[in-house]
Amino acid sequence: MGLRKPGIRILGIAESWMGREESFLAGVVMRGDLRIDGSALTHVTVGGMDATDAVIRLFISLSRTDINLILISGAAIAWYNIINPDLIQKATNTPVMIITYEESGGLEEAIRNHFPGDRERMEAYYALGERDSIHLKTGYVVYLRRSGIQLDDATRIINTFTFDGRVPEPVRVARIFARAVMQSAQNGR
Repeated sequence: MGLRKPGIRILGIAESWMGREESFLAGVVMRGDLRIDGSALTHVTVGGMDATDAVIRLFISLSRTDINLILISGAAIAWYNIINPDLIQKATNTPVMIITYEESGGLEEAIRNHFPGDRERMEAYYALGERDSIHLKTGYVVYLRRSGIQLDDATRIINTFTFDGRVPEPVRVARIFARAVMQSAQNGR
């Protein structure tokens, strides 16, 4: 599977809101030696239900067979656009981890309030299942949803790629990339 090799490549994915309709989704391929080895960009609909497809589209756009893991920041991006890690894993044949940073009582109430009667969104949220709590070497706790990867491998990888705080480097760099593109788009208007 390649998750233990020193040349591991992780596709870190993060978003940055662009406005009321679209959000940028940026992906950065990072090697185990922390070198950036590729990047991609796509859009996701704010308040839509296309986040899973956007992640798959971003992965495919890279045209790579050497990505060992997809690491996504957030399970409900772009205003409750729910990501399905199992569908992504199946479509890409690559293990998937979704990382979140806060303890939460859940999103059921918020989804009901903002999207009354939206059964598809609620079912997508419930399909996410429970999160695993991971204690980082930095002293922080993060929460993972995963598909195609064992908890011990997930814990080792998150700790390997997190140097301070709670945000692993592939996601941190993807977040910086997404924000820069978003700011550039806003300034160009």
